[in-house]
Amino acid sequence: MTAVPEFPFVAVVGQPALKTALLLNVIDPRLGGVLISGPKGSAKSTLARALAAILPDDAEGRRPSLVSLPLGASEERLTGSLDLQRVLAEGEARFQEGLLARADGGLLYVDEVNLLADSLVDLLLDVAASGVNRVERDGLSHAHPARFSLIGTMNPDEGELRPQLLDRFGLCVEQAASPGVAERVAILRQREAFDRDPRAFVDAHEAEQAALTRRLAEARERLGAITAEPWVYAHIAERSEAAGVEGMRADVTWHRAARAHAAWHGEARVSRADLDAVEPWVLAHRRTVAPEAPPDDGAGGHGPDRGGPNPHDPGRDRSGHQHQGGASQAPAFGGSHEPGADSQPQGQWGAMPPVAQPSVSARMPSLPDATSAESKSGVASRSSASASRRPGRQAGQRRTRGSQQDRRETARPDWFATLVENRGQWPWRRLRYRRPRTGQPMLHLVLLDTSASTLGRHLLGRAKGVVDCLARQAYAAREQIAVLGFGNQGVATLQPRRRAPKDLLERLDAAPGGGGTPLREAVRHAARLVRQWRRQDAGLHVRTYLITDGRTRQPLSGLPPLGDCVVVDTETAAVKRGRGRDIARALGADYRPLAGLEASP
Repeated sequence: MTAVPEFPFVAVVGQPALKTALLLNVIDPRLGGVLISGPKGSAKSTLARALAAILPDDAEGRRPSLVSLPLGASEERLTGSLDLQRVLAEGEARFQEGLLARADGGLLYVDEVNLLADSLVDLLLDVAASGVNRVERDGLSHAHPARFSLIGTMNPDEGELRPQLLDRFGLCVEQAASPGVAERVAILRQREAFDRDPRAFVDAHEAEQAALTRRLAEARERLGAITAEPWVYAHIAERSEAAGVEGMRADVTWHRAARAHAAWHGEARVSRADLDAVEPWVLAHRRTVAPEAPPDDGAGGHGPDRGGPNPHDPGRDRSGHQHQGGASQAPAFGGSHEPGADSQPQGQWGAMPPVAQPSVSARMPSLPDATSAESKSGVASRSSASASRRPGRQAGQRRTRGSQQDRRETARPDWFATLVENRGQWPWRRLRYRRPRTGQPMLHLVLLDTSASTLGRHLLGRAKGVVDCLARQAYAAREQIAVLGFGNQGVATLQPRRRAPKDLLERLDAAPGGGGTPLREAVRHAARLVRQWRRQDAGLHVRTYLITDGRTRQPLSGLPPLGDCVVVDTETAAVKRGRGRDIARALGADYRPLAGLEASP
């Protein structure tokens, strides 16, 4: 059966920014790939797969490959596995290369990359950083080069991407929500022609595809000769610092992308137009400070601009790039508001502008252990994992030596280890089993009320102190943490999900208080995140801390469950006007007053 050809790259209607970003990564693979963020049906996957057909041949005359990584792939399929046929036939253990080896020198494509299992993300991070895939297991050692460009697609409505993997993508392009009517008509006609006769449609665009491949090869040859004047380096450094990016990867990527952009347009040196064209894609996923104003259009004398827009040339319409970049840049704190979200009258508190309130030192809070909280929320208890986190109550201390030996392996066979140990002998002398995880991963999700009503009596500052204590506890235990703030009628990410940092105070103190209390939006957003994280890692334990004064007029009925959840009531008045206890009951959560946490040893 003949396979249906891929839709041609040059036949995709619109998407000039995304096309240019993909082409720049072909010109300079060191950019690190492209993350494509956009809604369903916006040609993300179509363009990524079509890119393989226009890749120039490598130095040895081979066409680089596009390898797809399925979400359900195993670690062995990604990194490599034992050649079972050779073991059974010849009794020799030999390594069989996986997807990473096949992607060497080409592209590794991951659809819905934000839903990729954490174990695979960790492997990708290691290999992407070193360019070498090393596998050590059961007496076998193998290493091979694995230098590839990552192309990932994601729908932001389905959850976020881990910051560690997000930063590995050189460029990030966010697509518009929907095309216009004229563009919709053009897309429909192109698709109709392709479905009617795919082979004839591809043949009709063969000459244009070949011309694009030749232009890419010429740009690659020209890349090494591209120069940059001193003002280019100063401009990149100043703009990166103004955007609040962490580390130097943004600066390096920006310089490389600008050189590739100049090579693509046949220029000998980097101009301001090249810097402006790639800036949104470089900073979109690394920016921590919202831009105050659009970049200078070049009149300031930093460098010459080149010609105007060219409708036949993706990437030359600077205004189009800026519109793409504007959608990618992070909003100011509290600026987002979910469509269709419940609104509430802001009244006296909501009319106040955002006010900064620093954190107040707090003692280490005394919270229920994971076992009791899971039992209360109806989640299956994992006593061994929770006991391993309590000093002096290790699970192994209550077991005999024999029972410990029995728990070193699970009931799942490890065929790799079994074949290596038996060395092709039949029948097998011993069946090996997989080892269990040494500990259950723990993630602390904090929902911090930053509404205006928390500003009195320094409640917001005291709540920030509690969050800082939780972060320090998680840091000591090498656990993960994520912090969301809700106020100003919106929900904002104060700390993306990652291993708990040693110091979180700077981020917390930067979060102002003001506006109303969008409690329902915060709970719904948290529930979506918890579902996504558990799909990625079924063994992950998520504990949610809702820290609020309960001063909300939104109804509490129909709130989604959060599983293991603790409601920390920050209201300290003798006669409480908030609804902290009611919120805890609605969520099936454990209720703790802030005063009790601060007083506990």
